[in-house]
Formats: sequence, C-alpha cells, structure tokens
Amino acid sequence: MTEQTQTDAIDPARAAALQVALGYQVSVATGTALPPFFHQLYFWSPQPPQALGRDGHPKVGGDLIPDTGLPRRMWAGGRLRFHAPLIAGTKAQRRSVCESATAKTGRSGPLGFVTLRHEIWQGDVRCLTEWQDLVYRQDPSVSEVKPTPPDARTDETDHRELCFDSTLLFRYSALTFNGHRIHYDLDYAREVEGYEGLVVHGPLLAQFLMLLAEDAMGPLAQFSFRAYSPVMHFESVSLCRNGSVLWVRGPDGRQCMTAEAVPRSK
Repeated sequence: MTEQTQTDAIDPARAAALQVALGYQVSVATGTALPPFFHQLYFWSPQPPQALGRDGHPKVGGDLIPDTGLPRRMWAGGRLRFHAPLIAGTKAQRRSVCESATAKTGRSGPLGFVTLRHEIWQGDVRCLTEWQDLVYRQDPSVSEVKPTPPDARTDETDHRELCFDSTLLFRYSALTFNGHRIHYDLDYAREVEGYEGLVVHGPLLAQFLMLLAEDAMGPLAQFSFRAYSPVMHFESVSLCRNGSVLWVRGPDGRQCMTAEAVPRSK
C-alpha cells in the first residue's frame, strides 16, 4: 500500500470558525484539545483546476484513490478511534493509505467501494485512527428507481432539531476545502447527479451527532456512522440518541444516518 503523508499546523482559528458556523461557543485556542472530528478541517490537498474532476473533487486514479470508472462519489460512512486529544496549535502529521477497493453490482448498477485509513500523529503520539468508506456510482438514468430508505427509530431519549441552509453548507465546504459541487452548485446537483437540492455533507451530519454524543457521554473513545439517505439543504432533521446509539431522522421519518458512540473509560 502506498502511504500518503501530510503535515498541518492545526491552526486554532480554523476550529473556532467551525464552532461559530455550527452555532457553538468558541472554546478552541492554542494548547486546547479539538472537539471530535474537527480534524476534517485540516490536511488540505489543493489541486490546480486541470487536476479536478467534473464534480470539483480531485481526479481519482492517483496514489491514494484508484479510478473506479464511476463518476458519482458519496461518503457512505466511517469509523474513528480516538487515542489521545488532538491539540490545537501543535504540528500534526496524517498518514493515509487505501486499505481496500472493490467493485460490486447493486440494484442501481455497478458500484465501487473504497476504504481509506488515516492516522494522525502529533510527535510520537498517535491521536486518532479513521476509516473512510467511499462509494462510487454511475450517473442516474431516467428509469432508475431510487431505493426506499428504512424508517428511523422513534424511541429517542435525547434529540435536537436541526435546520440547514446553503450558507452553512458553503461554510463547511470552505473550511474543509471540499470542492464537491453537490454541496453548493444547485444546478449541478439537480441536473447532473439527480438530487432534489443541495446535499448536506455526510461528515457534517456525523459531526453534529458526535457533538451530541460528547455532550451526553463525555469524551469519546470510538465512533462509527453509516449514511442511508441524503439530506437536502431545505430539510429539517432530528438528531436522536438512545444510550450509545444515535441517528438522524428526516422530516418524513426516514432514516438518514445511524451511529454508535463509545465513551472513553474514566
């Protein structure tokens, strides 16, 4: 496996900007621990325009992500292990590999599954390990029947209502340097990729769930999530929790995402 290595200064101003964008009070400063999943703001990989695909992402087929021959990309889920706090203002290194790449055929046609593994280190301390599960699909056809997502649970003991708009999606795209056009280009999202509106980032939904879990359970040791149905920018959703299980329920009751959190041992 070819390993890709990047370094970043972990600027606390970037984390503070995300806290403001999410509606949280600023708590991050040099020397403090980042909230869970805020490492998504770092380790950018800027590419020139000619190195981008039609969707605004860097073209696949390089050292890290193989070319599946399929044009539509979706972050389907992920798993995280938090080994030690990631400290703002301290230089960090991310080591990334493509752990697996497979091709399958589903009801909607060919699919490509790619799993990336990242480790983030500060000095000789491993702060976290993350697995990203990506799915690649073909373009939608007129005759394509979209699968019906399952109904979400309704037995939550803790929940928050959450609304989205194009401003939040733009800010999150900018802070994570995510050029995927489904999050800010409405015409592209509708006419090329077949969505009803702008797509809320899967990691943004996972971010809200992680913050909900940490607020209720304390610092996290592990977190895993899986996306089922995309959320559009004009929809309101419910962030739900029952024990260690969390989920995102759409306005029509559909299951959008599920997750499980494991708190750090005291």
